[in-house]
Amino acid sequence: MLSGIRKAFAVPCFALPAPIARVGSRLPQWPHAVALTLGLNALVMKKLLPGDDLALLENRSFLIDVLDAGSRAAFTFRDGWFRPLFSIPDAPDLAFRANLSVFLQIAVRQEDPDTLFFNRALGIEGDTELGLIVKNMLDAVEWPKTCLAQVQARS
Repeated sequence: MLSGIRKAFAVPCFALPAPIARVGSRLPQWPHAVALTLGLNALVMKKLLPGDDLALLENRSFLIDVLDAGSRAAFTFRDGWFRPLFSIPDAPDLAFRANLSVFLQIAVRQEDPDTLFFNRALGIEGDTELGLIVKNMLDAVEWPKTCLAQVQARS
């Protein structure tokens, strides 16, 4: 079942043209953080993220930096919810940096984050232990079969 989804959503390796990053970096960055935290909180509400691991994220700051889009999303986890940060922290506890295609490949589970990291396509900076917790948490997400069936029906 998953192999069919991976084939339907094969994300090629690409980089957006440089002018996109120049324009993107001049735009307000907080809307990215708001959108990302809404998605993460939906996972929390559906109990798709392991609750024990979530407690380990308490009061930690995170940064997702989409290099070729010039987009950055900073957020934290506090009192059981992901919350956007409206300014980028100087030294987040954990930062992920990559081009858009790399993040898409991770999202559809086409590529393993470890492989992307060792191939230098994914940059991870900050607390190493926290990075492993986040990686293992995302790997543990079990998408409901109804979601998988809907994705297959569209392809």
